[in-house]
Amino acid sequence: MDFTGDTENKNTGNMAGQSGRVDVSQKRLINCSQVDVNQLMPLKYKWAWEHYNNGCANNWMPTEVPMGKDIELWKSDKLSDDERLVIMRNLGFFSTAESLVGNNIVLAIFKYITNPECRQYLLRQAFEEAIHTHTFHYVVESLSLDQGEIFNMYNEVNSIHAKDQFEMNLTASIMDPNFNTDSLEGMQKFLENMVGFYVIMEGIFFYSGFVMILSFHRQNKLTGIGEQFQYILRDETIHLNFGIDLINGIKAENPEIWTPEFQKHIKELILQAVELEIKYAQDCLPRGILGLSAPMFKDYVEYIADRRLERIGLTTEFGSKNPFPWMSETIDLGKEKNFFETRVTEYQTAASLEW
Repeated sequence: MDFTGDTENKNTGNMAGQSGRVDVSQKRLINCSQVDVNQLMPLKYKWAWEHYNNGCANNWMPTEVPMGKDIELWKSDKLSDDERLVIMRNLGFFSTAESLVGNNIVLAIFKYITNPECRQYLLRQAFEEAIHTHTFHYVVESLSLDQGEIFNMYNEVNSIHAKDQFEMNLTASIMDPNFNTDSLEGMQKFLENMVGFYVIMEGIFFYSGFVMILSFHRQNKLTGIGEQFQYILRDETIHLNFGIDLINGIKAENPEIWTPEFQKHIKELILQAVELEIKYAQDCLPRGILGLSAPMFKDYVEYIADRRLERIGLTTEFGSKNPFPWMSETIDLGKEKNFFETRVTEYQTAASLEW
């Protein structure tokens, strides 16, 4: 069976007809020419271009956010040891996780996503991952934290190491020199990678961390860090929406890959990720702070996992309720796509974040 769509066009790296113009019907998300002119027009996947524009509208830099009040609070005795632990654990996880996402885009995904408009977004996302890594360096430097302790935490904290290793294994499998997406098995392995990074890393692992940090911000504590996490949350929600559209698009173009066995495998991966995230929450909140507790995060992780399962066409598993309804005021998890389609005008300025 030919999974390439058009073997002749793939070999020539050319989607043009006799007139020399791009034939939009020949555009595919994967299995077109890996090296070709980035012919955006005519657009076939308008959703990819919309995500790119939404990302550009949310442009920001961490150094635009003042950290004076955060520094003052951090140096005071007004934060408990448990509160400091939450901040340190989150910085330790995010500082490495964002770089893993960036590496996966550049080293794995970009090579095999051969559509020009999707590649345009991936270039934007890679830049944003660099900004996020810059953010954690900026926070660590501002608070005069031990850089070695933060950036090496994935080697020293088991729950962080387990999540990072889970993701690195997915990238490694795509980095095999013999890997390609020409076969059914290759396309499934590639889709597994995208579920692992877009649905699990950015759609599950990141969201409990957002709750922890934004809980400080809601109580007017560490507002500089909180503001930066709000910007990151907006970026990550667009990443998630793009990734889910991409996953569903590849499924639609290659329905033979979405077998019952493969669906079961993907669901098992997501359930494994839920367990990893629950252990991480227990590590961050051994006694609870700010009205937060590890059992609450169990419900929250299960709740968002159900939402992710739904959006890629799988049945829900948990039926848990959202224990943090205030997060829906920040971003409605049930209507993420609509949130960004209707409120883009609010993202134009990084100097003042307004909801």
